[in-house]
Amino acid sequence: MEKEPTQLNIYQKLINVRKTVPYLKKDNKGYQFKYVSSSQTLGAVRDAMDENALLLIPRVVGYDVSDHTTSKGGHEYFTQLKMSFTWVNADNPEEQIECPWTGQGLDNGEKGVGKALTYAEKFFLLKFFNIATDKDDPDAHQKPKGIPPKTTATPPQGNAEPFLQPTPTIDPVDQAKSFIAIIGDAPGMEELKEYFASHWPEIQKLPAELKNQVMNAKNKRKAELEKEMP
Repeated sequence: MEKEPTQLNIYQKLINVRKTVPYLKKDNKGYQFKYVSSSQTLGAVRDAMDENALLLIPRVVGYDVSDHTTSKGGHEYFTQLKMSFTWVNADNPEEQIECPWTGQGLDNGEKGVGKALTYAEKFFLLKFFNIATDKDDPDAHQKPKGIPPKTTATPPQGNAEPFLQPTPTIDPVDQAKSFIAIIGDAPGMEELKEYFASHWPEIQKLPAELKNQVMNAKNKRKAELEKEMP
């Protein structure tokens, strides 16, 4: 008599998914801006999730939207979401793992929430499964010498709020110069928006004069890119 196959628990299934994607190359190319796209990340793990009967359920538990007026009088909205991602074992739905997370999105219209959700999903999957992309990480290459790379937040534990943790103290003038140099090299509008959104919490903490310099550099590059559009 054949033995029934042993049913995997949720942790074993997640390990199986993790084994399928040891590394992702950042194939979206641009000067100083190589990055992994959201579709590339989800596509890399989707089949393995299906094979292991795993569901990933996102939930928004809080949000904050800040309005910034551009130099031309327009408006841009920075959306920050407090979220949770819950893994569910479809073979045994009582097995669940809930993970607090956060996401950010920058847009001049109504797409801020959508961008924040996409951003959150991409980085949650990359960090949860420890998918390596560090070799091509733009933050490892584009910082001027003497300026430490940006630190990213890790998912908070217990009941801690899932917002970004403070970055190490560095000279704000050098930090502003770094932002301005990188923004000025943005090869396209999407790269500019993604970089600016991911660094907005740090930009907000700059002294007002330096913050305005960074904003002016961003608006200048945005205007240049708009002129290049067909």
